[in-house]
Amino acid sequence: MNAPFLAENCQIALEKKGSPNYSKLSFPIHCGVFTEVTSNSFVLHFNLSGEIIRAKGKGEEWGHPHEWLKRTMGNDWVYYSTGGYTGVFEAIGEYYLPNFAYPSNNLLGGHPFSEKTISGLINSWHRILTELSDDADDAPEAVRRFLTDALANTPACLAEKAKKLQAIIGGRISVLPPDARHVDYNLIPLTIARGCLHKCRFCKVKNAIPFGTKTPAEIADQIGKLKNLYGADLPNYNALFLGEHDALQAGGDLICFSIQEAYREFGFAQSHIAEHKTFLFGSATSLVNTPEQLFIDLEKLPGMYYINIGLESADQETLDKLGKPISAGLVEEAFARMQDINDRYGSIEVTANFIMDEDLPANHYPAILELIREKQVHSKPKGSIYFSPLTFNQPSRARLFEFNRLKVLSRLPTFLYIIQRL
Repeated sequence: MNAPFLAENCQIALEKKGSPNYSKLSFPIHCGVFTEVTSNSFVLHFNLSGEIIRAKGKGEEWGHPHEWLKRTMGNDWVYYSTGGYTGVFEAIGEYYLPNFAYPSNNLLGGHPFSEKTISGLINSWHRILTELSDDADDAPEAVRRFLTDALANTPACLAEKAKKLQAIIGGRISVLPPDARHVDYNLIPLTIARGCLHKCRFCKVKNAIPFGTKTPAEIADQIGKLKNLYGADLPNYNALFLGEHDALQAGGDLICFSIQEAYREFGFAQSHIAEHKTFLFGSATSLVNTPEQLFIDLEKLPGMYYINIGLESADQETLDKLGKPISAGLVEEAFARMQDINDRYGSIEVTANFIMDEDLPANHYPAILELIREKQVHSKPKGSIYFSPLTFNQPSRARLFEFNRLKVLSRLPTFLYIIQRL
């Protein structure tokens, strides 16, 4: 990083080096390389393409000095609150609680986007930067070049870029795996299969597209277009999401091909971020039917692999009520295989989702506890269990109480699944 440029009312630090690791700490750690613009009233962060990625205010009007706004590649703003730190880490496995401007199933969040200080910063950052640029005639060439690039990335341009991303991968990603929290959801999406197998009646985030895989040629074409789209900021990424809703069903050959092509073309080995990670969804059916060879092959590839399985319940009456067309026996078989894979493969973690609601059959929670407690001889560090509230945008103390009871009893890491899109 060069010495910061000092203007009358602000400071610009070009290509500031953040942490190479996504660490779980009770104060904000920003990863990768970014440009920081600071004044007495705000902090703005821009990526290597000159696009705004984070912002926060200063002073008493800003809720907490550790709370930030983040802009995603899908052009959503997410507000990361501390939640007072009370129970947030225990509930979600992270110290900061993401709050969204769109409906989600978050039991803990508030409504930060209704606050004028927060919405005002989102709406005014480009004007602030314009005013700063007007006073930077004597700035070094590198600073003026940054300001030119950043000003060119207007809110309208950023929204258009998000549309281009969706066009490349076949639509907006309505839900990311909960394990993506390990990289703060900073990943590159690559669609290797559309749709899902089961079309469960309860699901609010999946589509009606019949399951089908992409060809290697289509995947390679996506990778090339994504490489151009992410451009100069590619070195700030070292994580991949294989979409859409059941990439595990795409088969070992296509999965490994996609990972290896993306790893090479995106230059993950040269990333500013340490340790490559790949995330994907699977189903009970695809997990049970996947040949062992895939896991053997994944273990040979660089990085960590997280496969999230939507099980929802181990009780047949609940599955029927949810409209999930599988048997409780299949859920139990998939859960047993999940434990076996987690025990035998160091770089692979299979996680599972179950649902929470106030009106479920009496055996729903006892059947889950049979899996996550009674059948576990001892506590395990891998194989996270995520509970997803069915109701969107309706925080509930009763659901939190139920979750806390399950977490205490579980012998596996247990968290709330906060649905986040891209």
